[in-house]
Amino acid sequence: MNAASPSCELIEAARTGDVGALNCVLSQSRQDLRRYAEYHCMVNDVEDAVQETLFTVSRRLRDLRSLESFTSWMFRIVKRECNRMRRGWRMLTGQEIDENILPPVLPETNEWQLQISRTLSLLPPHYREILLLRDVEGLSLQDIAEQTGMSLTATKSRLHRARMVAREMLDPRG
Repeated sequence: MNAASPSCELIEAARTGDVGALNCVLSQSRQDLRRYAEYHCMVNDVEDAVQETLFTVSRRLRDLRSLESFTSWMFRIVKRECNRMRRGWRMLTGQEIDENILPPVLPETNEWQLQISRTLSLLPPHYREILLLRDVEGLSLQDIAEQTGMSLTATKSRLHRARMVAREMLDPRG
């Protein structure tokens, strides 16, 4: 993990029930989990796999036998989540996932940027704000919730709805 990785002392404090330490451990681990998930998950599943992993870590941290194995333990959890999501997708569609599928042909970059700009300008302000904070500025969901004064659950819901509305507006078929 990186230089901002949680220390053994912090992990031990979280393991013994210190909620503040647990929050620090989870926030410090998030970026590394995300990078690992980007390599092992399908693009659409990365954030979900990271969220599920953080949730599992918060519930099961007391079961960790060795503080030194914390990082590999988390990476195993996120990889298992990625595999679970891949299996779920296969079960839903009844198809194998072809990792070599070519991405859709996108319009020229400038045209695409103009379409996105137009779409953002047409979105209701509350959707535009959350999309810009998350997808342009790269803020975490927790940071967005604090900045907007919403609960984390409301932030997640609004982001999902904003993305769905924007996707519908950008869809050339519709």
